[in-house]
Amino acid sequence: QMASQVASPSASLHTTSSSTSLSTPALSPSSPTRLSPDDLELLAKLEEQNRLLETDSKSLRSVNGSRRNSGSSLVSSSSASSNLSHLEEDSWILWGRIVNEWEDVHKKKEKQIKELVRKGIPHHFRAIVWQLLCTAQSMPIKDQYSELLKMTSPCEKLIRRDIARTYPEHDFFKEKDSLGQEVLFNVMKAYSLVDREVGYCQGSAFIVGLLLMQMPEEEAFCVFVKLMQDYRLRELFKPSMAELGLCMYQFEYMIQEQLPELYVHFQSQSFHTSMYASSWFLTIFLTTFPLPIATRIFDIFMSEGLEIVFRAGLAVLQMNQAELMQLDMEGMLQHFQKVIPHQFDNGPDKLIQASYQVKYNAKKMKKYVLHFEKILLRTENRLLKQRIETLEKCSSRYSEDFVLQLEKELVQARLSEAESHCALKEMQDKVLEMEKRNSSLPDENNVARLQEELIAVKLREAEALMGLKELRQQVKDLEEHWQRHLARTAGRWKDPSRKNTVNELQDELLTIRLREAESQADLKEMKQRMMEMETQNHINSNHLRRAEQEVTSLQGKVQYLSAQNKGLLAQLSEAKRKQAETECKNKEEVMAVRLREADSIAAVAELQQHIAELEIQKEEGKIQGQLNNSDSNQYIRELKDQIADLNDEVSDGKKAVVLLIYIFCFSIL
Repeated sequence: QMASQVASPSASLHTTSSSTSLSTPALSPSSPTRLSPDDLELLAKLEEQNRLLETDSKSLRSVNGSRRNSGSSLVSSSSASSNLSHLEEDSWILWGRIVNEWEDVHKKKEKQIKELVRKGIPHHFRAIVWQLLCTAQSMPIKDQYSELLKMTSPCEKLIRRDIARTYPEHDFFKEKDSLGQEVLFNVMKAYSLVDREVGYCQGSAFIVGLLLMQMPEEEAFCVFVKLMQDYRLRELFKPSMAELGLCMYQFEYMIQEQLPELYVHFQSQSFHTSMYASSWFLTIFLTTFPLPIATRIFDIFMSEGLEIVFRAGLAVLQMNQAELMQLDMEGMLQHFQKVIPHQFDNGPDKLIQASYQVKYNAKKMKKYVLHFEKILLRTENRLLKQRIETLEKCSSRYSEDFVLQLEKELVQARLSEAESHCALKEMQDKVLEMEKRNSSLPDENNVARLQEELIAVKLREAEALMGLKELRQQVKDLEEHWQRHLARTAGRWKDPSRKNTVNELQDELLTIRLREAESQADLKEMKQRMMEMETQNHINSNHLRRAEQEVTSLQGKVQYLSAQNKGLLAQLSEAKRKQAETECKNKEEVMAVRLREADSIAAVAELQQHIAELEIQKEEGKIQGQLNNSDSNQYIRELKDQIADLNDEVSDGKKAVVLLIYIFCFSIL
């Protein structure tokens, strides 16, 4: 089923080889298989189409139909010829067998597949093998591609601007509004809609362009999405480019460890790693080496990831260490731009062999990741502390007097004071959390714009430096020519009789040219200074605009704090009102308690007076003897009962008074 997705000769080869070789389990090219007449006829057709491809790319579309339904490669291979060699036949049969039995082979023979990929994938198999390596052959997002093309992306202008700069010399992309440029725009636009955080970044178009040379746009879109998700490319192309900084950090440590002399030379010349190696990681060498070499490296990248970029980059530096040690910064830039791209025109095998002789320690690379994350955390903490200090200063400047006044008023009501402090603390915590989130979330538009400005400034600076250097070289050549001319004509100047008009005119012409070259050099230098001043002015304007935005944000926060404080004041006044009402009620209750207490005291006094009268009557009755013994005893018992009842009433009254006193004290507290 997977092989059927690649229309063109490669698909036919897959299906044919599966019918003839599935029963043969061996996967080694050392065990050749005799080809049937049908297979030989198929190979002849493949070579005929490959020849048409090399002579005219339009002929392939006339044979296979439209470009959208064709999966054959647009990158011609130098190894194609009219008669396949025995080794090439075995290689084609082997790869056809691997593709048709991919699930089993990939699990059991993973190391062997890696070795085969390092030796190179046949270009007719490249599209299907790339999809199998990154598991992009059955992605649900492929069904959404046509709907994404109907939508509008905010990155369309940027993509249109950079389309013409992508493979400008390649036949498939060089013509304006050609099929190649159109499908490249479609894939980049679709991805910018799928991943709005990344959107579009310069450099990614070269990777998509290479994919489109191998497969239709829907499949290229799926493979690109998979690369961004699983091959660290998404982190590389994020607006912050933190992953690119990590790669530069790791690569610099590898240079320091394995090429210490070259590392010291780079440091002495202030030749930073990002000046020459950032494009290696962002485009996987597609903008550095010719397509045949870069495609071989990309084969390995699909199989092993970014490790090949580290290996190949260090191998390039090892091969050029002696030349780089003799050059200054400008010379090294020229060497990276003009010499290194053509060092491997004879083939990439030398570079790939040297790459796998480089020492690559995965554990150390992970350790470098931890070191880099610690550096980032320290930097973020320092910036966060500075931000908090700035906010605290601004907050204290705006609300210090008001807070003092508020504290004086809150002393009178402890409950309101506690509530106010809790609310203020929660509000401060929320402000800190918001600031942390804002610091961790960069402004996508500002970052993208600054990246574009930085790239444009670097390009202008490089062009200006190149032009200035050429002009200086021209002045130097003219001076040397002038000195040689003076030395050659020195004898004639001694003899005035041999002096003639032609020599004078030549001298005057050389002098004028020399002055003209010097003037052009001065003009270039003035333009360069003016460009630097304009760039600095633009940067300062951006800083000023961001500062104004921060001031506006702080003013909004101050207004929010003022509104919160007003709310707290309202709560304070309400608490005071409720407290006054409570105090009034307490006073009324105290007065009522006191009145009841006075009534109880009067009642107790009356009862005591009544008891005293009864005692007196008792004594009088005994003395006078008016009652007989039985009557006297009965009377005495009645008096005692009355006295006991009165005593109980007195004790109950005392208890009631004590209870009222407790209630009064409790209400006051």
